[in-house]
Amino acid sequence: MMEKGALLPMFYLPPVSYFTALNQFKPNILIEKYEHFPKQTYRNRAQIYTPDGLLQLVVPVVKGSKIHTPFKDVKISNDFAWQRLHWMGLQSCYRRSAYFEFYEDDFAHFYHKTFTNLFDYNESMLNMVLKFLKIPAQLEYTDEYHREYPQLSDFRNSIHPKNEATLEQKPYFQVFEERKGFLKNLSIVDLLFNQGPQSINYL
Repeated sequence: MMEKGALLPMFYLPPVSYFTALNQFKPNILIEKYEHFPKQTYRNRAQIYTPDGLLQLVVPVVKGSKIHTPFKDVKISNDFAWQRLHWMGLQSCYRRSAYFEFYEDDFAHFYHKTFTNLFDYNESMLNMVLKFLKIPAQLEYTDEYHREYPQLSDFRNSIHPKNEATLEQKPYFQVFEERKGFLKNLSIVDLLFNQGPQSINYL
């Protein structure tokens, strides 16, 4: 069993607080794979900054991915062009940001190829973002579900769209901040596209 590590869920383009925790507890990071899929969490949604404020990008999942489906088995629903909508959203919101073009081609891959499994999709994007952030985390995965991990800091339920982030965040430049001010704890893409290689210093 790891000591002084963190247990994290597998999110879609996770919020800044996720990477703050991951960076704090690296290299001992355990990723939850066997929890029952909870609805309305960052596991299949990310928050970005639009000219009108907050926008949630939601990855649709196949019906039946309800409370008794282990997250590792949840399938993405590709019945409509959600990838096109997400990519158009990211482009329109961050085209003016300082570093969008720097990362654009790498992210585009995830919106032009069809993916089946949500966990695998999230995992591939997470590994890419960790590489961009230069965070040397050794990700390990749970092999069954446990309600408690006494030796780990458990973030499975605390990082949630409905919870106010306890993380103290200093403002950084955001493209539309003159409209709504600084928005805390958005998806890591907001930090990455605005701060680029300086993102790790911010975390």
